[in-house]
Amino acid sequence: MTQSTLAPMAPALIANADRLLLAPANLDFDKISRVLASIHEHDVDFADFYFQHSCFESWSLEEGIVKAGTFNIDRGVGVRAVSGDKQAFAYSDDISLPALEEAASAVRAIGRQGQSTSTPLGRTGDTRLLYPDADPVLSLGDPAKVELLMRLERFARALDPRVVQVMASLAGEHETVLIARSDGLLAADTRPLVRVSITVIVEEHGRREQGYAGGGARLDYGYFTDAQLQSLAKQAVDQALVNLAARDAPAGNMTVVLGNGWPGILLHEAVGHGLEGDFNRKGTSAFSGRIGERVAAPGVTVVDDGTLGERRGSLNLDDEGHPTQRTVLIEDGILRGYMQDRLNSGLMNTGATGNGRRESFAHLPMPRMTNTIMLAGAHDPAEIIGSVKKGLYAANFGGGQVDITSGKFVFSAAEAYMIEDGKITYPVKGATLIGNGPDALTRVTMVGNDLQLDGGIGTCGKDGQSVPVGVGQPTLKIEGLTVGGTSG
Repeated sequence: MTQSTLAPMAPALIANADRLLLAPANLDFDKISRVLASIHEHDVDFADFYFQHSCFESWSLEEGIVKAGTFNIDRGVGVRAVSGDKQAFAYSDDISLPALEEAASAVRAIGRQGQSTSTPLGRTGDTRLLYPDADPVLSLGDPAKVELLMRLERFARALDPRVVQVMASLAGEHETVLIARSDGLLAADTRPLVRVSITVIVEEHGRREQGYAGGGARLDYGYFTDAQLQSLAKQAVDQALVNLAARDAPAGNMTVVLGNGWPGILLHEAVGHGLEGDFNRKGTSAFSGRIGERVAAPGVTVVDDGTLGERRGSLNLDDEGHPTQRTVLIEDGILRGYMQDRLNSGLMNTGATGNGRRESFAHLPMPRMTNTIMLAGAHDPAEIIGSVKKGLYAANFGGGQVDITSGKFVFSAAEAYMIEDGKITYPVKGATLIGNGPDALTRVTMVGNDLQLDGGIGTCGKDGQSVPVGVGQPTLKIEGLTVGGTSG
């Protein structure tokens, strides 16, 4: 995992945002400063503008035919004022001075009688440079995008004659944001994002099973080389063939070994959300008020790291203008901190951690994960498998559900095997993992030395907002999880 250092805000980022977002509306920073100051005619704690311009496209292919293609451009501005724990918010897809003034008039009503201070814009903060200023949408012609998906399908079909159906999709996004705050800060970012996915269906003796794989990064479509496409096709076909040979999963309480990489989605859902600042400020998380306490087994260290180069969950700066950070959440089993945005960090008297994120200009920011990772331990994966008398090896996951307040989770395994006498024996299907996130952390008895990040496919939902994220973990051994299966 490579990390970046902070650098002064690149003038080119500000200039590009100005060109795309302000100049077409005859806006400049002096006008924006005056509108921000007008919000402070009422006594508010702070105010900010979030301008956004985004181009998004997606292509989907099935049976060698492009079944759908979409392209859209969105632009707009969100206006927020904060007073205590209250937020007033307005947004508009009309970026103009009258629209800004109307929104500012609406949100300042949240403030008390009297005035507060606003600083003229001009201060530019530090940022990170984690990805190139690349436009995926323009990086490849439309025929080449279709051909990319057709190659992916050909790679999958060539791997095994039992492949009967292939579905593939390609998506790219180029986003420019400009953040203007009433403390005088100007910040901007240009964010590329690409993703490809493949689902294959295999059939043998009338039985059908499917497999899935995907990948992506904050780069352009050049990221998807033939070698990468072949690897994704093989992952999907291998998973489908494993499921084709799988037996019904047993049910009961047993030792579970989680594979590395994407299985970190369980950590993200069952533990990560409970470490976001808003849930803890409100006392609704299973981790509320437990800083400094042991919440996991020794050897378990969890970080949220938005500073990893080109990763799907990484950002140069968050959606409030703060540079992203590497935040230690759990250290050797001890709870050290929460992920924070500006509002919650102020109310909890802690520092912002660069985790203020929003889906778009039409949404309020809130504490959200970036790349949430359990760090490596000392054990070889073979040693971990060899230590299990009888248990389940969950190599990959599908969907799941989590209750943030209680920490209870239910996750379905997309690829799983039985472990018997220290050896992986046969694949099983229909396995679900049932447990409690905080409790499961205390049941970790071995942490592998094979930390791996996911391939770049994660999307996280919270309060109706979706944002791209990353996960990662080494192989883990957890004692006494409940496995729901399809056989006794």
